[in-house]
Amino acid sequence: MAAQQRILTGMRPTGQLHLGHYLGALENWIQLQHEYECFFLIADYQAMGDHLDDIGLIQRSVLDVATDWLAVGIDPEESSFVIQSYVPEHAELTMFLSMLTPLNQHQKNPTLRAEIGQLESENQSVTLGFFNYPLSQVADILLPKAHLVPVGEDQVAHIEYTRDIARRFNRIYGEVFPMPRARVGRVPRLVGTDGRAKMSKSLNNAVYLADDPDTVKQRVRRMVTDTTGENPRLRPTDPGVVEYNPAFLYHDAFNDDADEVAELKERYTAGTVSDVEVKDRLSDALNRFLEPIRERRSWYAEHPDYVRDVLLAGTGRERVIARQTIEDVRQAMQVMYA
Repeated sequence: MAAQQRILTGMRPTGQLHLGHYLGALENWIQLQHEYECFFLIADYQAMGDHLDDIGLIQRSVLDVATDWLAVGIDPEESSFVIQSYVPEHAELTMFLSMLTPLNQHQKNPTLRAEIGQLESENQSVTLGFFNYPLSQVADILLPKAHLVPVGEDQVAHIEYTRDIARRFNRIYGEVFPMPRARVGRVPRLVGTDGRAKMSKSLNNAVYLADDPDTVKQRVRRMVTDTTGENPRLRPTDPGVVEYNPAFLYHDAFNDDADEVAELKERYTAGTVSDVEVKDRLSDALNRFLEPIRERRSWYAEHPDYVRDVLLAGTGRERVIARQTIEDVRQAMQVMYA
């Protein structure tokens, strides 16, 4: 029987998780955990790249992220939760790969360039650690020799970058790494409540997995319903536009009552339902979806020692594989002196 294929994917610990994380990643992970050997990485090295002045946030978020993963239904018996910095081979492989990655190729990374531009516009310095984080992500994927990487739509290009580096290593030193492939979830990207392309804590346009019912209602009430700026809907009797309307994008993604969604769309287009009613029904749908997650999250939050044990156990499982990978890399590169 062929060995089970592996998954490596992860998140930076910079705060609690929101609905965008669920649709862009977690929903996919829940399905895949029964089909693959999964390693879910909490990338604290990479979080330090732009949060080094707030280590307390990273410390809290390591537990928060793991708690959210457990709450949505990721099974620690089926999957391994890994703390990146507790597996030093992640840093070691990053160093080895940096020796064969051309600087000009690295600098062309569009996500990196955009993020550097954002930091510079805020008069923040760009550290070498931050500059190198895309290569650190490559090492994260290759260290457990992952075959599949569940990602958001905006990260597909990064998997191609990873494949290119793995291909270069294999060509120079011999076959060590499999070629990982990307897999995008059911909804590639969830817009923020303000209509921006992504949810973000810093933009205050997110609904969090841990939000209580009243907070969900407040966030949804502030949601924009017109992202085009053309022919704005001023009254409930005005015909509305459903396409690209954040409220209906959320209904499509989270409302388990398809007939209700169809009815609301028909009435909205005809001008027989208010934005308030559309949003109130959305709040009800989101709270139905979040309630079991909140209940499970409450239990895990009250048992942090269990969450820590899950993290240490999963990290230990990846460490075994990481040591073997680094041995394979050292032998291939002939970095063996004694």
